[in-house]
Amino acid sequence: MGRFVALGLVVLGALGAAPASARISLSGGDGWARVGIAQAPTHVIVHVQSGGLALRSRPFGPVIARVGATTPFGSPRALGVMTTSAGRWLAVSDASLGNGRLGWIDASAGGVSYSRTRLDVEIDLSSRTLVVRRDGIAIRRTSVGVGRSGSPTPTGRFAVTDKLNGQSYSRYYGCCILALSATQPNLPAGWRGGNRIAIHGTLSASDFGHAVSAGCVHAPEATLRYLMRNVPLGTPVFMHA
Repeated sequence: MGRFVALGLVVLGALGAAPASARISLSGGDGWARVGIAQAPTHVIVHVQSGGLALRSRPFGPVIARVGATTPFGSPRALGVMTTSAGRWLAVSDASLGNGRLGWIDASAGGVSYSRTRLDVEIDLSSRTLVVRRDGIAIRRTSVGVGRSGSPTPTGRFAVTDKLNGQSYSRYYGCCILALSATQPNLPAGWRGGNRIAIHGTLSASDFGHAVSAGCVHAPEATLRYLMRNVPLGTPVFMHA
């Protein structure tokens, strides 16, 4: 259906408090963003400005992708920072790289701005539960549907890339779609839609708590509207079995 893989979602490694590598602060003073460990478990978000941004395979490595100021769905490009290296290098998640691969950006190169969020999202595929955390503490928990056998929801570290009106794509998506930087490498036979994973609605409440989708995460409307209001683009999503 549409450009998503029955839209699902993905998550970053072990949860609980945000990883230390993701808890970074930004300060100016020498022409570029200096990165250091922050006391609060906040997550840094990179906002790509006009002119685009090069993503490298590693610090000082070759360019593996270039991203513009907007996503393919027309949203402002916001990249979740997953880890850092030597201060100036930031590793980000982007759908163009595929699951399990990060792109490194040089914070001294310019062309970006920064923000932070205290929120992250965890998807536990075993318990089929979505948890929203603030400062590492669960503030909202709900039962969700996940990928079925043969097209499981991917595991790994991802970020929210777009917040979309579900009805603009298909009534099967419900009110809302939160697209992720994850893709589905195990598309069902005959699938004609896209391969992007997202969190979205469903026509059947019986999906919740079960493995039913082509990889996306099916969530209740109340939870989706909460995420749309409160979770900024670039928020990290941690998906694990």
